[in-house]
Amino acid sequence: MSWWTDLADALSRIGILVFPGSNCDRDCHHVVEQIMGAQAEFIWHKEALLPQLDAVLIPGGFSYGDYLRTGAIARFSPVMAAVTRFAEAGGLVLGICNGFQILLEAGLLPGAMLRNRSLSFICRDVHVRVENRATPFTGRCKPGQVLKLPIAHADGNYYTDPATLSSLKAGNQVVLRYCATDGQVTPEANPNGSPDSIAGITNAAGHVFGLMPHPERSAEALLGNEDGRLILLSLLDSIKSGRFSPKPVMAS
Repeated sequence: MSWWTDLADALSRIGILVFPGSNCDRDCHHVVEQIMGAQAEFIWHKEALLPQLDAVLIPGGFSYGDYLRTGAIARFSPVMAAVTRFAEAGGLVLGICNGFQILLEAGLLPGAMLRNRSLSFICRDVHVRVENRATPFTGRCKPGQVLKLPIAHADGNYYTDPATLSSLKAGNQVVLRYCATDGQVTPEANPNGSPDSIAGITNAAGHVFGLMPHPERSAEALLGNEDGRLILLSLLDSIKSGRFSPKPVMAS
C-alpha cells in the first residue's frame, strides 16, 4: 500500500450530491478538498446506495429546474432514500440553499419554503447571528457571533406552523438568524421574510443542518470573506471527533 493510499484512507470522506440543475456542487467539492482538507466524492442522484462516508453535503442550485416546488422532485431521487438512512443512522448531513429546501421536502427537517417576501430573486451578502454554537456545524463559532455570508435564492422564506416553531426554539434548533451588522435581529435585516428571522435550523438530534446562506462561497480570503470557513471547519472537527460516525444500516 502506497503512502498516498495511506493518506487518502486517513482523510475524512464527504459525499456531495449532484442533481440535474445543481450548480454549487463544484464549489462545494473545491472547499471540501482545498479548505477542509478532506476527500470529496460526487454522488449522482440516481445512486440508491451511498459509499462509506463521514458526512453528506447537499449543495445549492436549481434541482430539476425548481419545477413544482424547490426540492420537491429531488426529494424522490433514489439517493435521498439513502441519505435518509444515513441520517437515521446518525450521519452528519449539511444542506445549503437548495440543499436546505430538499431536506425540508424529504422530511429530514421540519417546515417548508415559500417565495421571498419581495417575490424576487435575491443575491447579496447578509449577516446572520449564531444562536447555537453547540452543534456539529458551529463549534468554531462564538455564542452570538455575527457572520457575513452570501445568499442567492428566490424561495428562502422559511415557514412552519406556530407549534413547530415553538418547538424549534425550545429545542435550540434555530442555529442562525438574519441580523444587522451589530447582531440586532430586525425586520430590515431579514431578506426574505422568514418567521423569527430564521436562516438555518437543525433536526432535533442536531446532526442534520439546513441553511439558506452559502458558507462555501465565503471560505477563502481570495473571495474577500472567510466567515463560511467556520461552519465548514466545525463540520470537519465533528467528523474527526468520531461522535457522529453513522451506524451501519441495511438498504431497504
